[in-house]
Amino acid sequence: MSITNAMQTGVSGLLANATAIGNISDNIANANTNAFRRTFTQMVTSTSGNIKTSVTNSVRAVSALDMSRGTEVFGTGSSTDMAVRGDGFFVVSKTPNDPNVANYMLTRAGSFLPDANGDLRNAAGFYLAGFAYGEDSTLGAVDANNFSELTTVNVDTGLTPGSPTTAISVAGNLPSQEAGLPTPGDPFSSSAEFFSPLGEASRLKFSWQPSSTENTWELTFEGADGATYGSVNVEFNDSGANAGSPATYSGVTSTAPAPAAFAFDVTTGIATLTVDNGTTPQVLTVAAGAPNSFDGMTQFSGDYTPVEVVADGAASGNLLSTEIDDKGNIFGLYDNGNRKPLFNIPLANVTNPVGLEASTGNNFSTTRFSGAALLSFAGEGGVGTISNGVLESSNVEIAQELTDLIRIQRAYSTNAKIITTTDEMLDETTRLKR
Repeated sequence: MSITNAMQTGVSGLLANATAIGNISDNIANANTNAFRRTFTQMVTSTSGNIKTSVTNSVRAVSALDMSRGTEVFGTGSSTDMAVRGDGFFVVSKTPNDPNVANYMLTRAGSFLPDANGDLRNAAGFYLAGFAYGEDSTLGAVDANNFSELTTVNVDTGLTPGSPTTAISVAGNLPSQEAGLPTPGDPFSSSAEFFSPLGEASRLKFSWQPSSTENTWELTFEGADGATYGSVNVEFNDSGANAGSPATYSGVTSTAPAPAAFAFDVTTGIATLTVDNGTTPQVLTVAAGAPNSFDGMTQFSGDYTPVEVVADGAASGNLLSTEIDDKGNIFGLYDNGNRKPLFNIPLANVTNPVGLEASTGNNFSTTRFSGAALLSFAGEGGVGTISNGVLESSNVEIAQELTDLIRIQRAYSTNAKIITTTDEMLDETTRLKR
């Protein structure tokens, strides 16, 4: 190796170690950046000449992302902060609902908060992408092989429409000693709330009137306005294994004016009410208890037990908060008691994460070295699961970076010494002609 080549080698050493110093400084600066992946530097030799006469005359720095080292998570208390427990990445875009799939990037930084429009955006200004649930609370068939069906996750759903009540069941106990008296007492009354197709709440009243015949009662159905729909006589068993349960239903009478209607199935103990509350009347079924069963009303000696009502349907409601499960499903919790799925957050993965290209905002772009990004649902395909209320910390270890800083600094100084030494040798060579 000539003196000139030695100087060139020293210069390459300075450049390579300067690159390493730059990576270390970047790592230290981002030691507290959520989900930051450190960049490590490897020194690679290069040669000149053919195979037989090759001479090592330089070194170059090769930088790569440290994607293998695990990181810790820490709690934040924010329901929309998320961390990936596994190898997957969140998919984000610079603008909401970006139609160009080439603009989507990958990130591990899950510090998302809703903006003024309710779109989830992280601290770097990138929007979280996911699959939207339909009005029927199903995802349907989604194509997880590309980003074309992704939309920006939005948690500002405003008012959610209510769902009409279709079925009501009642259960309670009637005091057997009240039936069969010469002069029966007042009826025992209770009511059940139900919801119209517009989400409006109304009430249905049940009145149990004891008769002068033992174990026999008259059940009357009334609307909130006091108008009756109809009535039915109920006789309860007073002995045997089914004592206390309804024995028979009889004397079904409808008093509902059209288009309202009333019917009662004596074999099942289920009433069908048609409520005149819209262009198309609402139909409700009310289960009072099948004959010879204890799944509804009973008659035993003792106190009256207020009717326990179970009904479907819900009123219109406003969004109160959101929650996220480990499968990446975002649920809206509403003030009407509903819990509705809004979005599913998929996770992306690549064949070679080290080959990803880091970009602004703690994001990564795919390259030919990383391979294409493929989507999977959280908990499937080896991408890991999602934890909410926590964030992933940086994988930078300050002690290691400072140790590497000392080592690289010494290497840089040594290469500088090569240059000064060769300079002195060249100066000595030029003096030979004197």
